[in-house]
Amino acid sequence: MTDATTTIDTALASIKASPKALQVLRDLHQQALAEPAFVSTAQPITSAIDKFVALDPDKCALVYLLLRSSGARFVVEAGTSFGVSTIYLALAVGQNAAAASGAAAALGDSSSSGKVIATENEPTKSAKALTHWRTIGDEVEPWIDLREGDLRETLQSDLPAQIDFVLLDIWTPLALPALSRVHRNLRVGAMVVVDNFVLAAKGYTELQAFLDDPANGFKVTTAPYEGGLLIAVYLGH
Repeated sequence: MTDATTTIDTALASIKASPKALQVLRDLHQQALAEPAFVSTAQPITSAIDKFVALDPDKCALVYLLLRSSGARFVVEAGTSFGVSTIYLALAVGQNAAAASGAAAALGDSSSSGKVIATENEPTKSAKALTHWRTIGDEVEPWIDLREGDLRETLQSDLPAQIDFVLLDIWTPLALPALSRVHRNLRVGAMVVVDNFVLAAKGYTELQAFLDDPANGFKVTTAPYEGGLLIAVYLGH
């Protein structure tokens, strides 16, 4: 068993999903891990158009578990690419919504909802992501709102009143614009996760300054995953 296979299997053992979803994720992770690593501060963004640039399996598993433990149902993903991490987000949101619906029904309220707002600027990547989600079907598709185009426009309006979780896995110059668009909608306790925060530190200087400013309401830590995985919690103003 190769190291990559072990990493993938360990990550998939951490999540709740159908055999079909697990197989799709296994196949996508294998393809993504076969590619050279991409860091946006070191390479032009155009060189990643045909690449997965996917969140590593162990990070995907952590994100899934963070969502499940917090009950997050309204999520923004800045940088969807081929839609691998989006599957984890949608699985968690769908399962959290189902749990919330069951709890609400016990109190006589049948309403419950959730959504992953997924952003992607490159049409060919959006098309592939949609294909992957459709392969899995109702387990993830109904929970995803794919917004194709410049996120500075697609996240400008029509956001949930309260956002529970934000995943920033994107070209570093767009990280702060993405967070700025959703900042006003974050609920107290919402989490923001940023990939490669240490490896791509040069590109995250403005985001770092924003998160460090007490006026913006965040407390942060960096988990020692490859490249550094920043986890910020919004504590309010």
